[in-house]
Amino acid sequence: MILHNLQPACGSTKEAKRKGRGQGSGNGKTAGKGHKGQRARAGFNVKRGFEGGQQPLARRLPKVGFISRVVKPYTINVDKITAIANLSEITVESIKSVHKLSKSVEKVKLIGSTAKNLVAKIKDENVTTTGN
Repeated sequence: MILHNLQPACGSTKEAKRKGRGQGSGNGKTAGKGHKGQRARAGFNVKRGFEGGQQPLARRLPKVGFISRVVKPYTINVDKITAIANLSEITVESIKSVHKLSKSVEKVKLIGSTAKNLVAKIKDENVTTTGN
């Protein structure tokens, strides 16, 4: 086998249909586009998802699966969990030592009537109260 003798396998390639080249070709006159209508016009192209004016499927179905990249804080009610109020310094790590938190928790928000009194004890920017 030599490079200049290579050919595609028999039957693996076809010649392109030559549209609009006379009646004898079978694709003359309307060139396989039928008679009139939107699709028969020159320059016609369908936009993605276009269904002929009907409401497209993508707009008929509800939106599903959005996940926000904004990290929402884990809220803790200080009135119910008094161990946090008794800490000398409040950081995410110190809260994890007295209250069971998931490893994925990055920000904590302290809520409750006594949360405003703990502002002076907070030493971590990832811990906030309803007051700040």
